[in-house]
Amino acid sequence: MFDGRGAFPEDAEAIRQNMLKEMEQRKEILEKRKVSADVGAEKKAIEVGIGKIIEKIVPAHRMFKMPLCDCRPLFEPIDFIVFNGMSKMTVNSVTFLEIKTGNSRLNKHERMVRDAITDKRILYKAV
Repeated sequence: MFDGRGAFPEDAEAIRQNMLKEMEQRKEILEKRKVSADVGAEKKAIEVGIGKIIEKIVPAHRMFKMPLCDCRPLFEPIDFIVFNGMSKMTVNSVTFLEIKTGNSRLNKHERMVRDAITDKRILYKAV
């Protein structure tokens, strides 16, 4: 212990200097992390934005195998509901369609919808 109003004792000053160096090193590490995080976040935001645009226009693409007039857009949490056969005046089945680009994965809400469908927790209500 020492009186804080005067000069630091040598031992305390050495400890203080070490702490200041450590703080400076940690600050440099945090700055590098911040730059890295900013670059990663920007890249991810661009990828997500492009994916959201593509999922809206992909049904119009000639390689899309389902009749466009059978598709109804939701976009969130699932991109489309496809009423297979509706364009021929008969619905054979209903498809919940999620469009993914690149290595993207289902998010939490999309997984919950997928799980409800695969577990056959589906209801129909007319009100």
